Amino acid sequence: MKPVIFGLSGPVLTPDERDFFREADPLGYILFGRNCVDRGQMRALTDSLRELSGRDDLPILIDQEGGRVARMKPPEWPPFPAGPAFDKLYDLAPSSAIEAVRANAQALALMLADVGVNVNCAPLLDVRQPETTAAVGERTFGSDPMRVAALGRVMLDGLAKGGVVGVIKHMPGHGRGVVDSHYELPVVAASDAELERDIEPFRTLSDAPMGMTCHVVFKAWDAENPATLSPAVISEVIRGRIGFDGLLMTDDIDMKALSGSAGEKAAAAVAAGCDVALDCWARMPEMEDIAGRLGDAPPQTLARLERAMASIRPEPGEMTALIAKRDELLALV
Repeated sequence: MKPVIFGLSGPVLTPDERDFFREADPLGYILFGRNCVDRGQMRALTDSLRELSGRDDLPILIDQEGGRVARMKPPEWPPFPAGPAFDKLYDLAPSSAIEAVRANAQALALMLADVGVNVNCAPLLDVRQPETTAAVGERTFGSDPMRVAALGRVMLDGLAKGGVVGVIKHMPGHGRGVVDSHYELPVVAASDAELERDIEPFRTLSDAPMGMTCHVVFKAWDAENPATLSPAVISEVIRGRIGFDGLLMTDDIDMKALSGSAGEKAAAAVAAGCDVALDCWARMPEMEDIAGRLGDAPPQTLARLERAMASIRPEPGEMTALIAKRDELLALV
């Protein structure tokens, strides 16, 4: 099994993808809007991926945070709110915000599980700052680390109850980034002491099953390399001070914050200490480059993957009722 998660080009596997994936045996897959047409199509697609891999617990990921980041869209699927809606409710009634997030996350997970998706790249634990780029700030649970951790915790719990693994992101914190790492490399000059505030939610949720790095340079920790490619940040901060021992994946290595070929970036991320490289765009030459440069996933990565997928603990729930409960609570604002 290669330590990489690949994207798919469309709503069904192409013959070339099927042949390549059978040979490469990636750890998992990630879906985008181009892969999400309707329930029947998505269910058939995820079933075909599991059949191809021979793994019932194959990780199939999606970014379905709510708000601006949603791959499954209306009218086929209902909209979900982003983090700031719950942050506003927390100002008025913290316990109501907690319950609203829990109901929202379980409903969201039920929607994903219904089409065979079992990993959601959420929640964000980034602590918003006045200068945070809108690409992150419009998605966060707020500017208070304790609040971010509390809402992030219940989102993880709600996702698990609905049958989906959550991914905490973007470690060790994207909140001080003033530019969008999709397009350029953020560089953070904050001191080590100041960055304690950023890592606090991640430390509180260090037992999360999966996490995702950020493509951000932190001068206090490694002035040369973004976190995704930094052995120092991964070993000393993410694994060390934060204490995270879950499955650690990169953010999308195609983002412009990183330079080099796809294979070079994937290999560098794994060499730096990431368990898995995330490559989202299904470009066959790039996927072949990555597969050619990566060895098999080591036992430690496989153990983390097994623990993560075993963390799902579905409970009975009805999506419509959960959404109604969420909306009733959000209406208090």
